[in-house]
Amino acid sequence: MDKEGLPQYSEVVKPWADRRRRRRIFRSASLLSSTRLQDDYATCAALQSVPVNPSGVREYNKRYVNGTKPVLIQNATVWTGEPLPGTSFEDAHQGKGYSWIQSDVFIEHGLIKRVASSISLADLPSEYEIFNAHGRQLTAGIVDMHSHAGLGSLGGLQGDENELSSDITPYVKSLDSLDPLHPEIQWIKSGGVTTSLLLPGSGNNIGGEAFLVKFAVGKEGGRAELSQQDMFADPDHTWRYMKNACGENPKRIYGKVGERGPFSRMGEGWEFRHAYEQARDYVRSQDDWCAAAKSVGAENMKSYLPQQLEWENLGAVLRGQVRVNTHCYTIPDLEMYVRLTNEFKFRVYAFHHAHQTYLVPDVLKRAYGGTPAAALFGDNMYYKVESYRASEQAGKILYENGVTPVYVSDNPVINSQHVKQEAAKAYGYGLPYHVALAGLTSAPAELLGMGERLGKIKAGFDADVVVWDSDPLSLGATPLQVWIDGAPQFKDPVELKKPLTSPIKPDLALTKDHDVAEASKDVVFTGVTNIRIPGLASTSEHKGPATVVVSEGKIICAGSCNAEARTATENKARTVALEDGYLTRPLTAFGSGLGLQEIMGQPQTYDGAVKDKTWARAVDGLLLDGKNLFAAYHHGVTKAISAPIAQAFSGISLRGVSAGFLTGAKTPLSKGAVFVEEAAVHYDFTLKGKSETNPSISSLVADLRHKLLEAVRSNETIVDTYSEAASLKKVVEGKSALVLSVHSADSISALLRLKFTVEEASKTPLRLVVLGAAESHLVAEELAAADVAVVLAPLLPWAQSWDQRRSLMGAPLHNGTAIDVLLDAGARVAIGVDEIWETRDLGLTAGIAYKNSEGRLTEQQALDLVSTNFYDFLGLEKPDAGSEFVIYEGSPLEIGGRVVAVADGTGNTEVWA
Repeated sequence: MDKEGLPQYSEVVKPWADRRRRRRIFRSASLLSSTRLQDDYATCAALQSVPVNPSGVREYNKRYVNGTKPVLIQNATVWTGEPLPGTSFEDAHQGKGYSWIQSDVFIEHGLIKRVASSISLADLPSEYEIFNAHGRQLTAGIVDMHSHAGLGSLGGLQGDENELSSDITPYVKSLDSLDPLHPEIQWIKSGGVTTSLLLPGSGNNIGGEAFLVKFAVGKEGGRAELSQQDMFADPDHTWRYMKNACGENPKRIYGKVGERGPFSRMGEGWEFRHAYEQARDYVRSQDDWCAAAKSVGAENMKSYLPQQLEWENLGAVLRGQVRVNTHCYTIPDLEMYVRLTNEFKFRVYAFHHAHQTYLVPDVLKRAYGGTPAAALFGDNMYYKVESYRASEQAGKILYENGVTPVYVSDNPVINSQHVKQEAAKAYGYGLPYHVALAGLTSAPAELLGMGERLGKIKAGFDADVVVWDSDPLSLGATPLQVWIDGAPQFKDPVELKKPLTSPIKPDLALTKDHDVAEASKDVVFTGVTNIRIPGLASTSEHKGPATVVVSEGKIICAGSCNAEARTATENKARTVALEDGYLTRPLTAFGSGLGLQEIMGQPQTYDGAVKDKTWARAVDGLLLDGKNLFAAYHHGVTKAISAPIAQAFSGISLRGVSAGFLTGAKTPLSKGAVFVEEAAVHYDFTLKGKSETNPSISSLVADLRHKLLEAVRSNETIVDTYSEAASLKKVVEGKSALVLSVHSADSISALLRLKFTVEEASKTPLRLVVLGAAESHLVAEELAAADVAVVLAPLLPWAQSWDQRRSLMGAPLHNGTAIDVLLDAGARVAIGVDEIWETRDLGLTAGIAYKNSEGRLTEQQALDLVSTNFYDFLGLEKPDAGSEFVIYEGSPLEIGGRVVAVADGTGNTEVWA
């Protein structure tokens, strides 16, 4: 009888056990397939091989498609991507030996064949095309080594970036999710991005295999077929790539007390070690088999080569065949992972996001196999706890300490079409110019093992080439044409009317620290070349740069000011000498949760979300003195108008009454902290604005229309003057503006009808502002005719949600963006903020609008887009020109423009040393 009285095995199970015994006997009799054993032994050589980076002379690029015509690009200003021959390492590190050169570039068979100052037509084949660059800048195509492009669907309706069935999924492949028809591939390419590493998401500690692709797709991209396989950047599959991730994301997704892990960083360390331990055991079992087969002959082996699909990818990591890229923010995560690389002897090539790497470069240098790079944003930070110790100077500090910075999009976190902007901002924050350009081109190519194929303009490299309308690190730079493997990617590219400009002359002053501010009551600023405050003196009214004299935080003279400056100096006023000073009004942030939300991913750090049937005023929930507010203030954004948040993590989803406040204030009770308690009334009509009470856009419109008409008809005294009814009464009486968050042109149309209905009943114009407005270009004339103001947030939207799917992507795909169409229609326009981290970039955003406006905007009008226009829209008093101002060294509308002084009307002038 069986132990403990348990029944015997059933007859269903016994035969299985018998079969297993017979199989062991069968194998022991050496009746295994000799063909399979020999195949397995042949696999041993492949297991031991370590990839060698593709290099050497080629006649053809393996991606070349027959029939692609050779191209001669003439009269280009070329960035080759490397210093002059003979430049020492020390000099090259400082940027010496790098320069833009006047050159022709000849492309044939998918390769750059020649780069020379003048290529003779007599040396070319009988058929070729000529592209005259007319002196414009030419670079290698951008290599974005952190993207999820094409792994989801239009409008974010579906996402296939993460396989969340398990925390450890080294066996999945991002390629299986790639949709070659996703429209974002085309608009990303229109930003000069030719190659991307498509990584799985960061939901897992080990997320799976990544793939390096080029964005030439189908016949229109010069390809022979439409397929995922045809997009491989390296048809030889020299290297494989793997995504790992540390920190908050896997913890948040998997950790559940008592049920599953990882719940903590300790748990993550275990998950990594346990997975790599199993992979190591797998590798050892294979190596043991191969050694035995070599010793006794494969035909004499008693078993087949161990092969487990689950551990094959991770085993290849330990064999040095896979380049690992790891999402990792914080010091604990970075140091844990560095220990992991040494314990299991594998190399990590880059830490991504990597916001705290600048604090511990020496820790990175202890990683096994070599120092990993840091794949960064320019200034997208503070959005989660892990990014809260980030620094705008991270790239500069890392480079000074021997760590390579590269700049990435994490598309769709940032639209890859504009990834060059991240490197441009890093240059503005002190990263050397040549390093910033390398961070988009040659540096990621090297990290991907493609440093002799991609990222440089050099004979023998793949013909991935971009001709720009201006320096790629300048604001608004746009490709005139993009070639991938020698094939032009745009049939009839739109070219913006821009003057020919020289490349940026690197400004070494940007490398100097600029973080210490001192409060001063009396200051004299010399060298002010541009005064952009109407009503003050213009620099054209006198010869040479102006002088600006400030006393008790107020401008008392702007112009020649010889006597005033002399008196102030005698009274021991501080003197600040500028080379290219700009005096402007302070900038104003509008449309985000700034001042109500500190760390976007942490609800504990902000006021909270206003639910249905509740009403709130932002002034009652202000949370001041945070890092986002300081960053805004330090970048010249001294005022903000913010409304209560309706949906967490959703940008412009707002509901309630906004307040205007100073970004530099310590508390809401500080002097002048709140300059308007009730700025406007806000509702959300984005797709995220739907709720259980109002589950459709049509019900949202109906609900607001009903409330507004009730406000028109009601003559009763409203007891609660802070209620929703009281707020709407002010709206219908024309005493308060109504700001509606909306992207869809269809929803905007419904809201215009609502406006007409309410105005007919009230006989009073409704002061209506639409915020967001991604598709506003489709109804631009109607908005202008209805005198509805438009606040674009962001300025350059893309199809992040279904109601933004018809966004204009700009040149070379589209003739302008939404702001251009709105300006042509005569609509009133401003630029708002979608996510709060973007606030610091308001001046640069206005600069993009200005640079690409083709004369529609002056510098003054561009600055008004992010300052005085809001006050006109809302009917508020404008900032006092004398006591509220910002002084920059360089233009606030250009990369590298830096705030030197800020006066926010409280009586002091803060000056940055």
